Amino acid sequence: MDHDTHDSRIRQLVIVGGGTAGWMAAALLAKALGTGVAIRLVESAEIGTVGVGEATIPQIRHINRFLGIDEDELLRFAHGTYKLGVQLNGFGRLGDSYLHAFGDLGLPLGLTPFHHYWLRAVQERGHADAQGLWAYSLNAAAAAENRFAPLEKVPDSPLGGIRYAYHFDASRYAQYLREHIAPGAVQRIEGKVVDVRLREGDGFIESLQLDNGEIVEGDFFIDCSGFRGLLIEGTLKTGYENWQQWLPCDRALAVASASGGPMRPYTQASARTAGWQWRIPLRHRVGNGHVYCSRFISDDEAAAQLVANLETEALGEPRPLRFVTGMRKLAWNRNCLALGLAAGFMEPLESTSIHLVQSGVSRLLAMFPDRHCDPQLVDEYNRQTRFEYEHVRDLLILHYKATERTDTPFWQQCGAMEIPPSLQRRIELFRRTGMIFREADELFTETGWLQVLLGQRIEPQRHHPLADALTEGQLDGFLADIRTLVGRAKNTLPPHHEFVARAAGSLAA
Repeated sequence: MDHDTHDSRIRQLVIVGGGTAGWMAAALLAKALGTGVAIRLVESAEIGTVGVGEATIPQIRHINRFLGIDEDELLRFAHGTYKLGVQLNGFGRLGDSYLHAFGDLGLPLGLTPFHHYWLRAVQERGHADAQGLWAYSLNAAAAAENRFAPLEKVPDSPLGGIRYAYHFDASRYAQYLREHIAPGAVQRIEGKVVDVRLREGDGFIESLQLDNGEIVEGDFFIDCSGFRGLLIEGTLKTGYENWQQWLPCDRALAVASASGGPMRPYTQASARTAGWQWRIPLRHRVGNGHVYCSRFISDDEAAAQLVANLETEALGEPRPLRFVTGMRKLAWNRNCLALGLAAGFMEPLESTSIHLVQSGVSRLLAMFPDRHCDPQLVDEYNRQTRFEYEHVRDLLILHYKATERTDTPFWQQCGAMEIPPSLQRRIELFRRTGMIFREADELFTETGWLQVLLGQRIEPQRHHPLADALTEGQLDGFLADIRTLVGRAKNTLPPHHEFVARAAGSLAA
């Protein structure tokens, strides 16, 4: 290696802000970069973290495997339970309910996705019951009876197993990651950043000054300072793209409630008059929140709705949060990369916040720069980040747009709003042909899109012509076999609360 490139290697990496984003970035970078890069994390004990995100999606299990984390130990520490999907209530019409389940739906036959065979059966026999689709999902069948156990594959069958994620206390998760970083791999510095110095010439960040006078120098900076975006916005004035015309909610109230009733292995999102309410079961309590649009409901009324719809007593007063849905115009600007809330915010309807931190770090590792931060690299990172955010955004908008509710001004506005052309194309293609195509490596699969589209009453006019290859008898047999396999596999799973108790080691012998 010639001297020049050697000298331009990144030696000092500084993370500003702890919380889930900061400690997740620290843990992943420390593990991936080894001892070649000194990593320091600056956080202030005085500055609270948002810490309401309690639901995740299955990709989080990849991180935990990479970090060598023991799943049972983590879930004991973070009071975690298991998640098979999200139940969405009242979005299409009042009284509607469907599950966006993880994992497979049915089995493809040849080159044709399963749902076209199911659509053919529905269209030929006029089955009015679209819920029938979920009889072909093991996750949905297990969720309906509150059953859970990890199952990699259904034995003696072509069916995949259970795909799951977690519900946990996000601040405890951050603490767990922090405690499991190899000793000496990350230096934590207590303090508040009061000044940021830029380098002459290229305007790169050179150093931070803390409230105690300490100067922290670095070659590369990661901004995990939350909504404020201390470096990416406060210092570099990167700009923010506002998506409130499509995702109108701008406030949330979060409150814990007592444990009680069956421990459901799924997140619940229930539409309210001007937003929606989440319910996330942990081991020792339940996490709840109301995400709403302040133009259509007052804070007091939103709090009253939240508390009135709790299943068990509230443990404390609801905590308020304000946000603007959207994304930073550039996630990576000069030698600064924003992660977590500093990079953008989309409401937690599909539990994507923690995942977007994870993918942001993975992308940084794939494109790890030298001290000059090659503009081509930075552009590519930003292009891929935008692609990911916009596709997540589109699925979230679909939950609001695909509504037949006209009972409140909020839902009337959602149903009538203009939507991004990318989403409009997807809806029209599905409506006319039943076809869904996943673009490049976008986060949500065809199966995810399918469940939300059908769950919110967007019904295709036809199915794929290749699904006509089966005779009627073959089609019936094919569908019946899958239903039988799913039912049989589901019956082998224990109740969720029993599995959680066993994994926690707290089940009396």
